[in-house]
Amino acid sequence: MSRKYEGLVVLNTLGTEDGVNDLVSVVAKEIEGQGAKMDEIKQLGRKKFAYNARQIEGGHYVNYIFEAAPEAITKIQSVLALNTSVYMQHYQRIS
Repeated sequence: MSRKYEGLVVLNTLGTEDGVNDLVSVVAKEIEGQGAKMDEIKQLGRKKFAYNARQIEGGHYVNYIFEAAPEAITKIQSVLALNTSVYMQHYQRIS
């Protein structure tokens, strides 16, 4: 049973030679690799953090809207945790 999810991913673009669009597509492919069907990708732009955490001043926010099975979220989180370009990730089910 597929459900619709919204995933907010903050990308650490500091020190990467790839463009932001390349990083966004790599993360989308990793999400789809876990059985999700991508509906929409919204790039929210670069935002500065309220405080410097882990020596990073800000990140590039991307909203991924996709359909996936509930057990796929755990797999997506563990795969993206290994990606050094992903600073933070949060998922919630939408209607």
